[in-house]
Amino acid sequence: MTIRLYDTSARQIRDFTPLVPGCVSIYLCGATVQAAPHIGHIRSGLNFDIMRRWFEHRGYDVTFIRNVTDIDDKIIKKGAEQNRPWWSIGYDNERAFTAGYDALGCIPPTYEPRATGHVPEMIEMMRGLIERGHAYEADGSVYFDVRSYADYLKLSNQELDNLFQPAEEGITGKRDPRDFAMWKATKPGEPDWETPWGRGRPGWHLECSAMAHKYLGSAFDIHGGGLDLIFPHHENEIAQAKAFGDEFASYWVHNAWVTMAGEKMSKSLGNSVLVSEMVKNWRPIVLRYYLGTPHYRSMIEYSEEALREAESAFARIEGFVQRVVEKAGGVVEPAAEVPPAFADAMDDDFGVPQALAIVHTTVRQGNSALAADDKEAAVARLAEVRAMLGVLGLDPLDPHWAGEADRGEDLHGAVDTLVRLVLDQRESARARKDWATADAIRDQLQQSGLVIEDSPTGPRWSLGPR
Repeated sequence: MTIRLYDTSARQIRDFTPLVPGCVSIYLCGATVQAAPHIGHIRSGLNFDIMRRWFEHRGYDVTFIRNVTDIDDKIIKKGAEQNRPWWSIGYDNERAFTAGYDALGCIPPTYEPRATGHVPEMIEMMRGLIERGHAYEADGSVYFDVRSYADYLKLSNQELDNLFQPAEEGITGKRDPRDFAMWKATKPGEPDWETPWGRGRPGWHLECSAMAHKYLGSAFDIHGGGLDLIFPHHENEIAQAKAFGDEFASYWVHNAWVTMAGEKMSKSLGNSVLVSEMVKNWRPIVLRYYLGTPHYRSMIEYSEEALREAESAFARIEGFVQRVVEKAGGVVEPAAEVPPAFADAMDDDFGVPQALAIVHTTVRQGNSALAADDKEAAVARLAEVRAMLGVLGLDPLDPHWAGEADRGEDLHGAVDTLVRLVLDQRESARARKDWATADAIRDQLQQSGLVIEDSPTGPRWSLGPR
């Protein structure tokens, strides 16, 4: 058993060999909390949640760090625009991110450190870099000297002579325009902290290097994030950490974006779809299916049509689960192991689409067993399906998703009473062999969004795809 994953730094799929046998250490760049999350933000959390679940299924002890950037130019600007403290902007949005992760079934990280809680660690790293000749102070700010680190830009495969760092407002005193700020000198009305070089606040890149060092040590297994973070953020993290003396990450794993009309979903483009609004219109488990089942390195082009297709596909899985539970007369526990073909797919760079195909194949086999009244085979297939869905975080019988049914229980009861009255009329028509009326009633129910299924115990209904 060997898990293989695509390493951005090597530009190829590599066998995974942990630094510590039986353990996996992961650092994921989390939220910058200047606004509430859209589904593009949450996709990253979902992808790495599935990765974590698979490592744990394979028997690894996983330490998973996902940071919160709670100090940032945009957070400060929004506080000024709304006449609110900068920290209240960050805290409200941090809670919105947590709610989004929770709604879509992400396991909480081992630790979720905030940048503002780790200024001492940042000062220690800057001091070490200055002493080693990799950083310098100018006008109260501290900059990293990119020419001092020979391997700068190896991750993003760029040439230094062609490089322009993203502009940073108010930055002065750089020796080279390509140097980047690790610490920004204080400005009137902005938050600041005391350092040996004067008061100021952290730069974005320094935060993650310092927090990864604190929680995972000088070397760890996997560093993750979105494709857009490769440069400048991850490139600058590597420069700081390795120049400081850390080995840093062994593997770099990046997830692709959620796009709209071919553009990356982002707040600045005004095309974001907030998680808090999406969960009002779509079941969270369906959103998880939609965002989590494409391959993590594949772009997702957002559309309601694609969401409806995901809803319909998951409904087929969920319907099978419900039918077997009814047939078995109780809960069927997940199998201890997933089918070998599912494991092979997940071991191969977390190939969720191929793994999901095994889920649907097993569901079809289970439905065939139900049609043949083979209870034992149907129960065995459900045990396999639950094991696979558990890895993907999509098991409808998991206690996390129980609340979905509870929220609509009262409405379901009222609708059930009304539908039963109509179904009784249909049964009466069938009893007198008035097939036209029976079919018309069924068609009208289906047009209303209900699926009618005739079973040995009588007709039953369920919500169909939108």
